[in-house]
Amino acid sequence: MGVTSDIWLGVDVGTRSVRAGLFDPAGRLVASASHPITLFQDGPDLAEYESADIWAACGSAIRAALERGGVAADWVKGIGFDATCSLVASGPNGEPVSVSPRGAAGRDTICWMDHRAIAEADDINATRHPVLERVGSAISPEMQLPKLLWLKRHRPDAFAAAGRFHDLPDWLAHKATGEDARSLCSIVCKWTYFGERGLAGEGWDAAFFERIGLAELVAGNARAIGNRAAEPGARIGSLTTGAAAELGLVPGIPVAAGSIDAHAGAIGTLAAGGVGRARMAVIAGTSICHIALTDGPVPVPGVWGPYYGIVLPGIWALEGGQSAGGALIDRLVDAHPATAPLRAAAERGGVSVFAVLEAQLAALSGGGDVRSALAADLHVQPDFLGNRSPLADAERRGAIVGLTMDVGVDDLARLYLACLQSLAYGTRHIIEAMADSGNAVHELVVSGGLARNRLFLRELADATGCAVVVPGSEEPVLLGGAMLAATASGAHRSLEDAMGAMAGPAERIAPDPDARAFHDRKYRVYRRMQDDFAVYRQIMDEGE
Repeated sequence: MGVTSDIWLGVDVGTRSVRAGLFDPAGRLVASASHPITLFQDGPDLAEYESADIWAACGSAIRAALERGGVAADWVKGIGFDATCSLVASGPNGEPVSVSPRGAAGRDTICWMDHRAIAEADDINATRHPVLERVGSAISPEMQLPKLLWLKRHRPDAFAAAGRFHDLPDWLAHKATGEDARSLCSIVCKWTYFGERGLAGEGWDAAFFERIGLAELVAGNARAIGNRAAEPGARIGSLTTGAAAELGLVPGIPVAAGSIDAHAGAIGTLAAGGVGRARMAVIAGTSICHIALTDGPVPVPGVWGPYYGIVLPGIWALEGGQSAGGALIDRLVDAHPATAPLRAAAERGGVSVFAVLEAQLAALSGGGDVRSALAADLHVQPDFLGNRSPLADAERRGAIVGLTMDVGVDDLARLYLACLQSLAYGTRHIIEAMADSGNAVHELVVSGGLARNRLFLRELADATGCAVVVPGSEEPVLLGGAMLAATASGAHRSLEDAMGAMAGPAERIAPDPDARAFHDRKYRVYRRMQDDFAVYRQIMDEGE
């Protein structure tokens, strides 16, 4: 395949790395590269970045991708950024403002997974303000307003010093162009903006901000948090000369409105192998996000939204999620006594520890397909980082039932299988909550790191009863960014056209009807464990 001179660039800032992907007009990946970023974790609820480190990593990843693909910088005709919904604090001249509890210099960004603001989220939710209906009636500490309220209470000096606050994808677009438009994707999902009210700041509810103690943010025409919004696929501006030099690109290329990483994954995948409103994008990485398009603003208790225009202009969407996905698998596997020697053996064999575990499960199954029933007596309640949806309880905690005295490889393999099943049951719980409100889902379009885990995909299909669609694109989140770039440059009339032209084919995994009865029983255990946790907490609260 020859390399075209029309290339679209997607840049994805994840939890621990930046990735850059170059795509041709058909959505084929020409080259990609990644560069690590430093995540500072000074406590169990703290997670911070330096935005300067993130921006430098963007340049390193882009240059490496260009070199790897043999692509000249002037072949890149547009760029789309996506990132985690982390919070960036900047001074009046764009200088970093530390958000660290101890004021550590340069740490101006609170990571999405930072849970310092649980008390502030509780206080906001206690207002029962109607705005909260758009976030499943309970705002999450992973969203920006609880974090900003924490900053005002605990670092008032930093709160006062910061002239502007950005969601990370919007900060990247701002850094690239000098323009201060915010993406509907970011401010609707994480800042409580009502996108259907307009793009010129009409969507902020000033009474709500005053009620929760953050009236300063909407003062002065909401300059601190944005009074100009842009739809997905819109052109924010052009790459400045300074930013082009830092990124290894040429000045003047169009820069698209940014996107939250999960939503870029939805853009990059929802048209793969077909279209349909009964599809839900499942972006399964460190955490898991579930995004479904709907025909109208139908709320689902415990599920974020309905959100207007966050994936496609004029279209409503719902967003569920699990705060720990791949992170939960790593947590359970890393803590097991059998992991260290197993990992060493896997490295000697040039394979991943997860491949070894799947081979061990196949051996325990008699050499054939892995039997789900190997984990029949081992149950994981996966809310180690709280429950994002549909219980919307950040203070929930995880549990494992069925442990024995075995600490060998067989036990680890069964625990790994039980963990995968628990994540599938969490998705089923979200699907059922959506169905109860009239939003049926029949297909799951999966992307992210877990989309390469065949065992997870099979358990997901069988546990939910939904067909699982796996896009053929090697980098579907990066592809979503490239689709945004292609639309912003005018190569397509609409983002929906770009999705149809660039999404490509997909594999379809049908659920096994013979597995349904087993998963129905185990799902009942999963739901019972959720109920039991609430009872345990109530008992322990009786004496307080």
